[in-house]
Amino acid sequence: MTVPPTTEEKPAAIVKLLPGTLLAFDFGVKRIGVAVGNSIAHSTQPLITLHGEQNATRFAAIAALIKEWQPAALVVGLPCNDDGTPHEMTRLCRRFANRLKGRFNLPTILVDERYTSASASSHLTEMGVRGIKQKPLIDQVAAQHILQAYFDEPTMALFA
Repeated sequence: MTVPPTTEEKPAAIVKLLPGTLLAFDFGVKRIGVAVGNSIAHSTQPLITLHGEQNATRFAAIAALIKEWQPAALVVGLPCNDDGTPHEMTRLCRRFANRLKGRFNLPTILVDERYTSASASSHLTEMGVRGIKQKPLIDQVAAQHILQAYFDEPTMALFA
């Protein structure tokens, strides 16, 4: 797992595993999957899927989650092409991560999210959730996989 550099990327510090509760986000234009985890126990769980495209609504919901969970840091999945090159969603996710950092003043960490949706779908299928029944869960399970990837290889992540 590597986070691909882009021409707009500023130098970033290598991240060490931050202790405590963390919230992870699988950003999408229409939905944002959210997961929560504890870096001491390396445990993760899907939490919620935020719906809608209005930034005010999204950030109000995120503020409520931050108030409830009191995370030490936020983790955002960074999508890219299979070969590691950035695309439009890469730019949008970086923007989302920077907004989180600016609004909530918490360390915000970018983690490569390639294949997390496919992995989440496979996980749900193994649990007996198939087809259209996966739709309300897939984003939050993808966020869970993003957070687990950070726990498994924290040195591969970057600060936003």
